[in-house]
Amino acid sequence: MALDPVDPPGQPVPVFTAKNVITIKWTKPEYDGGFKITGYTVEKRELPAGRWIRANFTNIIETTFTVSGLTQDAVYEFRVMARNSAGAVSGPSEPSDPITCTDSIVEPRIMVDAIFKDVVLLRAGESFKLEADISGQPTPSMVWTKDGKEVENTLKLDVKFNEMATTLSNKDSVRSDGGEFVLTAANVGGISKHIFRVKVLDRPGPPFGPLRVSNVTADNCLLTWAPPLDDGGGKIEGYVVEKRESSRLVWTHVASDLQATEYKVGIGEHADVAGAVVTQDRADEPDLDIDPELRKIVTIKAGLSLRLFIPIKGRPTPSIKWDKDDAPLQEKAQVEVTSSYTALVIDQMNRADSGKYTITAENSSGTKSAFVVVRVLDTPSAPGKLTVKEITSQSVTLAWEVPLLDGGSKIKNYIVEKRESTRKTYAAVVTNCHALSWKIEPLQEGCSYYFRVLAENAYGIGLPAVTVDPLKVSEVPQAPRSLTVTDQTNTSISLAWESPEYDGGSRVIQYLLEVQLKGQEKWSGVNTYKTMEATVCNLNPGEEYLFRVFALNDKGKSDPRVLSGHVIGPLHVAGVAEDRCSLVWRAPLHDGGNPITHYVIERRETGRLAWTVVSSSCTTTCYKVTNLLEGNEYTFRVMAVNNYGASSPLESGAVIMKTPFVVPGPPHIEDVTDITHDGMTVAWTAPESDGDSAITNYVVEKKDRAGIKWTRCNRQKVTDLSFRVTGLTTGHEYEFRVAAENVVGLGEPSLPSSYCKACDPKYKPGCPAYVNVVDSTRSSITVSWGKPLSDGGSAILGYIVEVCKAEQEEWTMVTPPTGLRVNKYEIPKLTESQEYKIQVCALNKLGVGEPAVLDATRRHTGSYEIKIKNSLGSATASIAVEILGILTTLLLFSRLKRFLSSFGSFC
Repeated sequence: MALDPVDPPGQPVPVFTAKNVITIKWTKPEYDGGFKITGYTVEKRELPAGRWIRANFTNIIETTFTVSGLTQDAVYEFRVMARNSAGAVSGPSEPSDPITCTDSIVEPRIMVDAIFKDVVLLRAGESFKLEADISGQPTPSMVWTKDGKEVENTLKLDVKFNEMATTLSNKDSVRSDGGEFVLTAANVGGISKHIFRVKVLDRPGPPFGPLRVSNVTADNCLLTWAPPLDDGGGKIEGYVVEKRESSRLVWTHVASDLQATEYKVGIGEHADVAGAVVTQDRADEPDLDIDPELRKIVTIKAGLSLRLFIPIKGRPTPSIKWDKDDAPLQEKAQVEVTSSYTALVIDQMNRADSGKYTITAENSSGTKSAFVVVRVLDTPSAPGKLTVKEITSQSVTLAWEVPLLDGGSKIKNYIVEKRESTRKTYAAVVTNCHALSWKIEPLQEGCSYYFRVLAENAYGIGLPAVTVDPLKVSEVPQAPRSLTVTDQTNTSISLAWESPEYDGGSRVIQYLLEVQLKGQEKWSGVNTYKTMEATVCNLNPGEEYLFRVFALNDKGKSDPRVLSGHVIGPLHVAGVAEDRCSLVWRAPLHDGGNPITHYVIERRETGRLAWTVVSSSCTTTCYKVTNLLEGNEYTFRVMAVNNYGASSPLESGAVIMKTPFVVPGPPHIEDVTDITHDGMTVAWTAPESDGDSAITNYVVEKKDRAGIKWTRCNRQKVTDLSFRVTGLTTGHEYEFRVAAENVVGLGEPSLPSSYCKACDPKYKPGCPAYVNVVDSTRSSITVSWGKPLSDGGSAILGYIVEVCKAEQEEWTMVTPPTGLRVNKYEIPKLTESQEYKIQVCALNKLGVGEPAVLDATRRHTGSYEIKIKNSLGSATASIAVEILGILTTLLLFSRLKRFLSSFGSFC
């Protein structure tokens, strides 16, 4: 049997590297050959000249794999091949980029439970345990310190390390065992620290002595003392004073609840007690001395022991009763009761031990109750009410409720797992679900699965909620095909049909045939059939009947197939593009006795069996199908629907989705102009071919002569045939190329332009300004000038002065060739009464610029007329000019301007 080829998986990429281990991941093949992917094969190759060898020896289900046994600092490539359930194997994926087998450097990180972020409180005699998880690459070194000194193991203190975790335990704690414990983790990537604060609560020490006795009289004295050096971890609430005669052994109470550190002891006169005194026990109501810390929520980590110590008072001695959440305590709870205190001890605490613990003290004088709220930090309980919302041939949708107990921490996410009924281990479907439902797909059609859901909080993964019975992945079948009449008499009719194209993943058991008398609404069952034909007898002659048939499997019955007309073919597919096409058909000739309400349009990839609904409400005989995959081959079908069901389908031929257009040809660069120190303008002509699709954009790229990489210049769309490139580096040389883009994509780029240097343009300077004759003698003329308006982009190096006799054209340089550095010069050795023309030129690195000429001579003497006009009219004026000697053009022009200004504004 010929099998469709399986596409190769995606290129592997590394997700973790170490000195002899590399973990890679890849993406699934785009096309699985029509069958489910059942496994992958990973191959490795050591560079530069190694050969490909297999890296896995068990089947890989997931798209990640850890390759071990590698050589440190060696460089490897990896590739992956996929295999489907039909046995077809894909070609190898594109090899990964070269990966060096070396330790990644990750800065150390210390992770602790929430209870260690606050002060850890405990009573004297109890034990404490500090725990932390460590991460980092390479594995960090760890050390515990207290008061600047490294903590060492003793008979009561134990420090343990493993590769990525550490614990510090202390037994029979006393006050001095408290303090700040600093955990430090370090590697080459950095250092991380966490401070654990531990406070041990105990009775206070004795008041600091000596106890001074002063102001002694016959009947009193004054006692003074100092507060204890150790307050036991809590505020001193008061002092108790007792006395004892030196000849006796028994101490007698004098005073209590003293707030000061001094007290005056006195002996007063006696007082007689009236009447007879009867000896009897004193009666006091019960009282519970609840520690302030117990009035808060008591938080404890799972696995530790809970100890609640509560002093009691009352006469006679009260009876004590403990309960939890108004119910008796569990058997593992241990209760101790004395005349002065009661204690509740529960070992190995878990999430079920969270709740409200109530203590009740009762005697003949009354009753006193108090409660302590305990929160156990543990993983969550199982999610509640796990139900199955939907089952299809390839998926199961589960829903659940939040766990009854969250373990004292907010639920972070849920983990959904599946297990085939023939296997013993579960596989993760999703590990980071934040909703209370999940659709599990794809599943193997026809297989039975168990599913379970677990909640996760800051303390780990909780108990699972499991489906009790296995769930078979199937659904109701599709409707039978082609219900037709094979024979007919005046009282009977014979019908035949074909099996459904898809049985829903479970075998069709039987078919149900129903009949309806035309004009009525009720359908009546005829019978069920194991075969795909039936004869209906005892019909009324002349009556018109409608028939429909259902397919049944263990999930239920299908939609009906109604005896009705067919859609008229052929089904035309037009307007094919890379992701869309249009369908056209004709309405049925026979509507089955009921008007056609709409059409159902479906599509199927030629390599798959299942049909996908495109539209279930089309009311016209044409439809535009979108969201198709470029390069895939599709078949389409259309069914007419009336109130009694759908007709048999009309199918099209196979059609490949591809665009009728091609990418455009390369443009041609015409010129690079307007060159400055940081920009140039690139101009080009459109390509000879636009690929039969309008050009929507041009992409301009540049490359520095000193580099090898082409860089895109425009981020916005360019539709003109020129573009100003900016941001260039002064002095660097660049070449440019242009590519055209249309609806298909980007075409080939043009040939590169010639290299152009990024610099401001430089020219010869302009002519000097304000050239004027400032003095003259019989044999010399002195001229002056100003700087040119433009220096041509280069500094002025000097000025050159030339003269010429008025009647000649030959100019003579009267200054040095290198020019003058001043703006004034006396021209010597001239002939008296001879008329001269004078010109001055500026000089820069590029050469001699345009001259400013003084050439007015006596032959320019005469009358000049000027005519001016505007919208209101015109005017004419004359001026007589007599050249008496050498005069600058500028002087003549200034006189003309003053003369014309008398006429007002002109144009």
